Amino acid sequence: MCGISGIYGLKSTDVAYRYVTGMNDAIAHRGPDDDGLFVEENIALGHRRLAILDLSPAGHQPMFDQYENLCIVFNGEIYNFKEIRKELPNYLFKSQNDTEVILAAYVTWGKECLHKFNGMFSFAIWNKQTKELFIARDRLGIKPLYYSMQNEVFLFSSEVRGILASGLVPRKINKDVLQEYFSYQTVHAPNTLVKDIFMLLPGHHLTLKEGKMDIQRWWSPRENYSSASEGKKYTEVCKDVHTLLYNAVERRLISDVPFGAFLSGGIDSSAVVGLMSQIQTQQVKTFTIVFDEEEFSEAKFARLVANKFGTDHHEFRLTPDDFLRELPEALASLDHPSGDGPNSYTVSKITRQAGITMALSGLGGDEIFAGYPVFNRSVKLQEQAWLYQFPQSLRQLAGRLYASVKKDTSSAKMAQVLGLKDASLRNTFPLSRQVGSPDYVKSILSLKTFSADAMQRVLDIELDHNGKAIPLLSQVSIAEITSYMQNVLLRDTDQMSMAVALEVRVPFLDYQLVEYVLGISDEYKKPIIPKKLLVDSLGTLLPPEVVHRPKMGFVFPWEVWLRKELKPLCEHSIQNLAKRDFIQGDYLLDTWSRFQKGDKQVRWLDMWLCTVLENWMEKNQINS
Repeated sequence: MCGISGIYGLKSTDVAYRYVTGMNDAIAHRGPDDDGLFVEENIALGHRRLAILDLSPAGHQPMFDQYENLCIVFNGEIYNFKEIRKELPNYLFKSQNDTEVILAAYVTWGKECLHKFNGMFSFAIWNKQTKELFIARDRLGIKPLYYSMQNEVFLFSSEVRGILASGLVPRKINKDVLQEYFSYQTVHAPNTLVKDIFMLLPGHHLTLKEGKMDIQRWWSPRENYSSASEGKKYTEVCKDVHTLLYNAVERRLISDVPFGAFLSGGIDSSAVVGLMSQIQTQQVKTFTIVFDEEEFSEAKFARLVANKFGTDHHEFRLTPDDFLRELPEALASLDHPSGDGPNSYTVSKITRQAGITMALSGLGGDEIFAGYPVFNRSVKLQEQAWLYQFPQSLRQLAGRLYASVKKDTSSAKMAQVLGLKDASLRNTFPLSRQVGSPDYVKSILSLKTFSADAMQRVLDIELDHNGKAIPLLSQVSIAEITSYMQNVLLRDTDQMSMAVALEVRVPFLDYQLVEYVLGISDEYKKPIIPKKLLVDSLGTLLPPEVVHRPKMGFVFPWEVWLRKELKPLCEHSIQNLAKRDFIQGDYLLDTWSRFQKGDKQVRWLDMWLCTVLENWMEKNQINS
């Protein structure tokens, strides 16, 4: 796990060296173990190393192939690199790491080598002979890659701030996506909140030659789901799922440094810990956060799991005062704003301080195994599609009346559902991830024009399955994967864990497991109980109390804190944000006042997003 950066198109090697050095320094937190640079005419590559595999100097990057023609900078892990290495008997390897295997695979198979890799990765390979730069990102977007083109100069980095550190990209807010940020607490790739900085989409590769850029998709969930479960009995499918998940966890235990696992006490993290305990002989180290507020604390469930598997369990009690002390550091670590970042930062920091360099996470279980309420809601909406035979105007009226009586956010969202053109997933799914209603967003933003819904743009691409009969629940999984998971959960996990030099691995996002589960019929996957297919596949691995507990999620008591301990921080940021030219200042200040008075129609997340955005703009000197 590392940080990478580079510049293509600068004729002066001295200038390129200076710029890429600044970019590399800006992401030094990602790789405290080593750093390296390669500069020649037209290209400059930088690398920061967090050593996980092959801790020797042989793992130094930038790294060259045996012919000294290809140069690579790589961020991530290739879990099956030893198997791939066996397919390359004629290559003269000089190290025992996965980076050199990528080079050897590229020499042998070219761009097709991507299909060989099982792992998380973003990397760039420079071909000295053809003067071609090749950049690729893993299937599910676990490792990030940002880029920008400025007057025929191409820049890339593992983080937005790496590109900004070059000084070649103006620090301007991207006003075109502000509507998206306030609607969905993030900006969907390829866009970012900085004008002219983009994110390479998951499962895509980019080629740059003679100043011309070509971006192609090499993997997508809609085109690569498996039909291997067709015709199989439920028990057979459960057995397959168990084997695939077991193998996914086993692959991710390869490491030359101390490692552990996040344990919330939920089904997903408990499953990972349980399988880790079966696979390895040494005691698993587990980490969880404990709250004084019992309604938010999952400590008893985490203890139950830790006791069953005999883990070396570490609990860290978090009070509002503790969190308040950590928050400035967490906000400063945000490379790109979102609503969830500080959650990931806190658990990553305490894990790293315990001497752990790599940790496994249960991220992805909800998306793959229908763990969110949206899965059941989508099924019910399809069953109630007859409602949309009534005139749209009549349904809109009924929705407005219902919302005016209930006067809360859930009734407002129901009114939106009733007012939709139809009950298709393209129309209904965005509402499940919407945190700011269209009326709120248009009221808070001072923009001349508002763009089309970004989530619908994503779904138009991802759910266009060329006639393939993708099961409904799998369509919802694809929608979750390509929206919230990739653009909030994975982005936050990467930036916050790497801020403290911790590598996080996610077994549920093993592509072989994902492809198989996406092909399973709705009949087998319907969550009669939470994540029934996953639970049944695990057999007696999990304690019944964990399986049947109420779903809490990894959350902090934000609403309480924003009215008390965090109020000064939020008030400062909101007052400054109200002065920005893209914000309706009076409306924002009035909304903040209503929130402080307990108005149920104002969500804490709306206020927190304002706080995060302003804090990020100030820290990174982003202008409007």
